[in-house]
Amino acid sequence: MEYGTVIMGSKEAVVSPHYLASIVGMKVLMNGGNALDAAIAMNATLCVVYPHMCGIGGDLFILIYLANSGKLIGLNSSGRAPFKASIEFFEKNGIFRIPSRGILSVTVPGVVDGWSIALEKYGSMDLKTLLKPAIDYAEKGFPITARLSNWIKKLSDELLKYPTTREVFLKNGLPKPGDILVQKDLAKTLKKIGENGRDVFYEGEIAKLISDFSIKNGGLIELDDLKKHNSEWVTPIETNYRNFKVYELPPNTQGVITLLALNILEGYDLPSFGFQKPNSIHAQIEAMKLALIDREKYISDPKFVKIPIKKLLSKEYAKEKMKLIDLNKANINLLNKAHKKDDTVYLAAIDKEGNAVSLIQSLAYAFGCGLIVENTGILLNNRAVYFSLDKNHVNKIEPGKRTMHTLIPAMVFKEDEPFMIFGTMGGDAQPQFHIQLISNVIDFKKGIKESLEAPRWRIMSYHTDNFISIEKHMPNKTVEKLKEKGHKVQLVESWNEVMGHAHKIIINKEKKVLYAANDPRSDGLAIAC
Repeated sequence: MEYGTVIMGSKEAVVSPHYLASIVGMKVLMNGGNALDAAIAMNATLCVVYPHMCGIGGDLFILIYLANSGKLIGLNSSGRAPFKASIEFFEKNGIFRIPSRGILSVTVPGVVDGWSIALEKYGSMDLKTLLKPAIDYAEKGFPITARLSNWIKKLSDELLKYPTTREVFLKNGLPKPGDILVQKDLAKTLKKIGENGRDVFYEGEIAKLISDFSIKNGGLIELDDLKKHNSEWVTPIETNYRNFKVYELPPNTQGVITLLALNILEGYDLPSFGFQKPNSIHAQIEAMKLALIDREKYISDPKFVKIPIKKLLSKEYAKEKMKLIDLNKANINLLNKAHKKDDTVYLAAIDKEGNAVSLIQSLAYAFGCGLIVENTGILLNNRAVYFSLDKNHVNKIEPGKRTMHTLIPAMVFKEDEPFMIFGTMGGDAQPQFHIQLISNVIDFKKGIKESLEAPRWRIMSYHTDNFISIEKHMPNKTVEKLKEKGHKVQLVESWNEVMGHAHKIIINKEKKVLYAANDPRSDGLAIAC
C-alpha cells in the first residue's frame, strides 16, 4: 500500500532532496528550459541550501537521455588527486592513512567544469541564468531545515576547528530550524562563475584563491592542478535484468558493482521468495557482499589500472559467484573496508520532449573536508579519503589519479526507452540501495512511493563483525530469521538518513504518465505537471 499522494504528470517532472531546489527546477522547465537546464539549476541551488550534502567544491556525475536520438550518454566530472600527492609524501610526513578531514583530504573540484561542458553541449539556457536562484538564496538567505540544523549540531566540534567554516555556520552559535542562513561570499563566487564561466574557477581569480588557501594551510592543490582539470564524456555500462536494461556509469565509479549484484540475483526467483521475506533479503545481502569484494579488488581510475569490465558484467561470472551463496547461512567473513560517512545529493528531471537527466553530486563526507576557502564560501571536498596508502592496493593514491568513486546516477530502460530515472545518497551503500530500489519495482511490482518507503537494509562493513543495519519497519519475522541465518543485525529508526535519500521518476509509456517521488528520509519534493 502507498501512503500519501503519488505525484503524477503528463509533461514534465523533477525531484530532489530539498523542496526549494525542486521548485527551482520546475520553474526552469516551465520557462522553456530542458531537463539538463533544470537539473543544473537544482544542483546549484542544493549547493546553497544543502551545504552539508553537496557544494561547488565537490564532484559531479550525470546520465543524460536524448529523446531525439535515443542516445544515453554519461559525464564524469570527478576531480583528480593533486600532482604532488603520492604515498611517499604521506609517509615522509608520518601519515599512513589519508586524513578524513582537513586540507590533505581534498581532490580537485569537478562540479563547475561539469556544469559548463554539459550545458555547452546539451543545454538550452546559459549558466548565468541557471545560477540566479542559487545566488539569491545565498545572498538573501533561506530557512534552515531541521535536518541541516541537526547536521551542523552533530558536526559542530569539527566545524568549529576552522575559522572560515565557523564564520558561516556557527557565527551566532548553533542554528535552529527556521533560522536564516546567509552565505554572501558564496553568492559572490556564483556570480563570478555565471558572468565569467568555468575558467574563472579553474584558471582565474577563484582558482588563485583556492590555490593560495591550499598552500597556506599545508595542502597539495596548486594552480596547475585546477588548470589541468577536465571532465570526460563516457559510455554508460549496462546489464539486462529480467528484460529491463539497467544503466550505470563505468569506473572510476562503483556502478559496475550494482550490475554484478543484479546479475547474481537474476539467478534466484525472488518473487517466489516474497517481498521483504527472509530469503529475498538474504539473497540480496549475500550477492552484494560478493560484489563489494570485487570493488575492493578492481575498481579505481581506468587510466591507471586495467579493470576487467567484460568479466565483471558477464552472466557466466555471476553464475560462478552465485555458487558461493548459501541460502541458509550468512557468510560473515566477506568483509569490505568501507567508509561510514556518506553525504550526497541525487536529483532527476524529465522535460516535455522526453529528455531525461539523472544527476548526482557530493563533497564526500558531510561538509567535506570541513574547510571553506577564504572569501569564496566554497566548502572543499574530502574525496581523497577513498584513496589507499597501501602501495599494493589497486586504488592507491597517485598524482593526477581519480579515486574509486561512490557516486552512481542510474536509469532503467524498458523496450529501449527510459522507464525509471533514479539514484540515491549513501556513499558506499549506493549499490546496496540501487538493487533494493530496482528489485522492489521489477521483482515485486511495487509502486513508486511504496518502493521508496519500504524498509531498507545496509551492510555496515566498517564494523569488524560485518553488521547489517535494518530499518525498524522491516517485518519482525524477517529480522529474526535473518539472525538465525547468522546475520548480525542492528536495527535503526524507520526512514533513517543512514539509508539514503533516494528519488525516482517512473515513466508509464502506455498511459503517457510520469510518476515522481522523493525519499521520506530527506527534505525532498517531487513535482510533475
